[in-house]
Amino acid sequence: MPNQKILEHKKKVVDELSKRLSKSCAGVLVDYKGIKVDDDTKLRRELRESGIYYSVVKNTILLRSLKKANIDGLDTFLEGTTAIAISDKDHILAAKILSEFSEDKEFFIIKSGFIDKKVVDRKVVLSIAKLPPKEVLVSMVISGLNAPIYGFVSVLSSVLRSLVIVLDAIVEKQNEK
Repeated sequence: MPNQKILEHKKKVVDELSKRLSKSCAGVLVDYKGIKVDDDTKLRRELRESGIYYSVVKNTILLRSLKKANIDGLDTFLEGTTAIAISDKDHILAAKILSEFSEDKEFFIIKSGFIDKKVVDRKVVLSIAKLPPKEVLVSMVISGLNAPIYGFVSVLSSVLRSLVIVLDAIVEKQNEK
């Protein structure tokens, strides 16, 4: 049986991780077994520079932290080696970075994830990773909203143009007489 000092340390780790999970907007679980040190270093640096918390965590500690943060449904994915990437600002960035990293590495497998405390499977995480950045999505929505307005203005201007052409024709006909 573990001594009191070890139990206190584990409780502290669970508390810290559950606080991070509670504040997060998205997270991704990965199986990292077989990763090389230099690859791991590059991945951790990229995640850190992007403001994403990444850590290798024991499954039991992660399970307790997830329950404490009220994120249910990930316990089926907590087998084997597990690392978690947590983002508190961007819903897509962790999935994007980990998905790009895993493309050419068979051993690095995305297990699952969560968005706003709702569990999503591997397919959803991979499809989220393919989304364009937020700025591009916003511009697409705005252009979609503007399209009907441009169409309406175009129709109105063509009606006015036609009216002017008809009036010019009438004036020319009267001038010929």
